Amino acid sequence: MCAAVSASRGRKVLVLDHANKVGKKILMSGGGRCNFTNLYTDPSHFISSNPHFCKSALKRYTPYDFLALVDGYKLEYFEKTLGQYFCLHKSKDLLTILLGECERAKVDIRIHCEISTIEAKTNDSDNPSFSVDTSLGHFSCASLVIATGGLSIPTMGASGFGFEFAKKMGHDIVHTEASLVPFILTDQWSESASSLAGVSLDVEVSCGERSFNEALLFTHRGLSGPAILQISNYWHLGNEIKINFLPGVNFVDIIEKAIDINDQSQLKNLLSSYLPKRFITEFFKKHEALLLKKGKQLDHKDLSAIGSLLHEWTCVPAGTEGYRTAEVTRGGVATDKISSKTFESALVPNLYFIGEVLDVTGWLGGFNFQWAWSSAWCAGQYT
Repeated sequence: MCAAVSASRGRKVLVLDHANKVGKKILMSGGGRCNFTNLYTDPSHFISSNPHFCKSALKRYTPYDFLALVDGYKLEYFEKTLGQYFCLHKSKDLLTILLGECERAKVDIRIHCEISTIEAKTNDSDNPSFSVDTSLGHFSCASLVIATGGLSIPTMGASGFGFEFAKKMGHDIVHTEASLVPFILTDQWSESASSLAGVSLDVEVSCGERSFNEALLFTHRGLSGPAILQISNYWHLGNEIKINFLPGVNFVDIIEKAIDINDQSQLKNLLSSYLPKRFITEFFKKHEALLLKKGKQLDHKDLSAIGSLLHEWTCVPAGTEGYRTAEVTRGGVATDKISSKTFESALVPNLYFIGEVLDVTGWLGGFNFQWAWSSAWCAGQYT
């Protein structure tokens, strides 16, 4: 994105990529359909040590600007939910558009290119230039853009290269952690999650003051699904999470009404109208006798106790699945020495950092891709 924008201004642009193909994360994201933006993108959907940093770029290059670009190529897409836009067919369709923009602007892209060293030098005009040694030879440039992403999904080629180089140039790095990532549970909760692997249900999950209403998925190791990935952006090791398995309803009220209609039905059958049977069996494993009680045998105290379990279940995850499955890296290059307008370093002139390598992390749902497009477009105006 940045290369195409910069080259369209008449600049000679070279992209060096150590991967064996371009746009790997685009190709694999969104189940192969790439959730490429979100119509409801605004700064409140991003986490950063400086929450104001992302405002300028998101305002100057919006989801509608990106849609105008892909509409020009007649990309077919659809809104899945909550403003999330996906390719109708394959992620490759989106990548083809970006490569088409690069080709049109005569961008030179080299893959299988390992970077060994980068040096910032000052020439006679006191303007820094950069010397880049690679497995494909030596290159020099007037402006250098670091768009190397974070540590997430190392099997796709992710590395800490951008962070290490930023530190070498004098920039601070905000502590990095795997984010938008499943939780791992231990002890009895791990056994329960494993027994329920594959079961999904809509929940409200909370950590501190932040909560999300989306789907939860049990896995063999713990908890996943959109609700869990979202809350992981706000979770730190040792934090407790709270899950409401019946959001938007009052358990006691709905069951008492159901009993009024049929007081001969067992509690497990009354519950099955609202929760998956496998979940009921496992979740109330220690209360099996209660599940077998008929409606007329249940008193308000019984129902209140069950309601508390379902509405306020708490646990402390043992950890996350880490960068292996994380969709993004939280933290990154501190933004205090980066221009929010140009994305240029305040420490090294003509050095730019864009996208996930920066300390800006979006929610699940296309926000991180929009941040990539927005930061890239803005930097492309100045590189």
